[in-house]
Amino acid sequence: MTEKKTWSDRFESALHPAIARFNASIGFDIELIEYDIAGSIAHAQMLAHTGIISASEGEQLVEGLQQVLQEYQRGEFQPTVDAEDVHFAVERRLTEITGDVGKKLHTARSRNDQVGTDTRLYLRDRIGKIKTQLREFQRVLIDLAEQNIETLIPGYTHLQRAQPLSLAHHLLAYVEMSQRDWERLTDVAKRVNISPLGSGALAGTTFPIDRHYSAKLLGFERVYNNSLDGVSDRDFAIEFACSASLIMVHLSRLAEEVILWSSEEFRFVTLKDSCATGSSIMPQKKNPDVPELVRGKTGRVFGHLQGLLVLMKGLPLAYNKDLQDDKEALFDTVKTVQACLEAMTILMAEGLEFRPSRLQEAVESDFSNATDVADYLAAKGVPFREAYNLVGKVVKTSLGAGKLLKDLSLDEWKALHEAFEADIYEAISPRQVVAARNSYGGTGFEQVQQALDMARSRLNSDT
Repeated sequence: MTEKKTWSDRFESALHPAIARFNASIGFDIELIEYDIAGSIAHAQMLAHTGIISASEGEQLVEGLQQVLQEYQRGEFQPTVDAEDVHFAVERRLTEITGDVGKKLHTARSRNDQVGTDTRLYLRDRIGKIKTQLREFQRVLIDLAEQNIETLIPGYTHLQRAQPLSLAHHLLAYVEMSQRDWERLTDVAKRVNISPLGSGALAGTTFPIDRHYSAKLLGFERVYNNSLDGVSDRDFAIEFACSASLIMVHLSRLAEEVILWSSEEFRFVTLKDSCATGSSIMPQKKNPDVPELVRGKTGRVFGHLQGLLVLMKGLPLAYNKDLQDDKEALFDTVKTVQACLEAMTILMAEGLEFRPSRLQEAVESDFSNATDVADYLAAKGVPFREAYNLVGKVVKTSLGAGKLLKDLSLDEWKALHEAFEADIYEAISPRQVVAARNSYGGTGFEQVQQALDMARSRLNSDT
């Protein structure tokens, strides 16, 4: 016969064993144990502070909870499915240690506000860790950019050669994306850092608790104003999943570029052995497994976001057992984002090497300087649209002749328009094409250096 639960005096028999297993969450919510104990310690201290229990009882509860934590950390306390969930497991072990005093811990508290508190403590902690990882990812990209201000790389639109860029400028685009990720998490953390503790099951409690006192002990900035909202709100989890999805979008975009760059068709980077694998049948292969896995794992994070949205969309107030299913989605999202950030940071720091000679060859073998010919004419008074159409014809003629723009003679240029002079060759050289784009936020070397300085300053100020 399965052991009767704390709530089962209302019932004549225990749960069916299969239903007990189906109902249990201890297999995954054990992840919350340290946060559950922290929340329980604060709750016990609040009970003593308000006189609901004696100071001596409060001390016994705190000491007992600290012992449970130490036992768990030493591997001596390992709850199984019969504990149902982490909250009951901790309370049961506490009662074994302290006797009847342990039974007073749940005074003025429900598992509904308890699990909400634990989840927020967990996510607040993990958001801090992810923000630290984002900063390290940015630092690696900034260091790499600083080494490659004057390294040129083809820029693309529609995956077609568009205009040459400073490689640093390209890398700094991802620094800006990850800065938005950092800022989003900072904003989400504000709504994570609200205490539901003391909301009870849904309606508050008859005991004279001090919710602000326990919130302060736990480092929460404020408390939920409405007890129904306090126990049923999971907006913060959805917001986090959305922010996490955008982090994965950005990692996946960079991953896709690394995959392309490392292909034989591009050959912009060489993958180092520390971050690549081989084929089981083709000995010449070096596979970009790290970026491929990041690209693949992005989908599972998106899936968790969708799952959380669907989970919440039809729930009436207040708490419903459906909310048990938010944990696995949340935990896996956190672990996936952290693992992918770590892997991509290592890959960019030490797993690949850019090939400047190949990059230089690439920017010199296309028509990505065509816009600069039109700009050249426009600067000499030719209406831009007229210049644009003229250059389009030049490109078409050059392609037919198997030439690049740099291969045209000065006579050929003058035959096209009298405004062309010998300085056209300098104007369309890849380095000048990049340097000339000195508008704010552009790829010009001066702008890139300013952007680097700004990014480094922002990194150091942690804002």
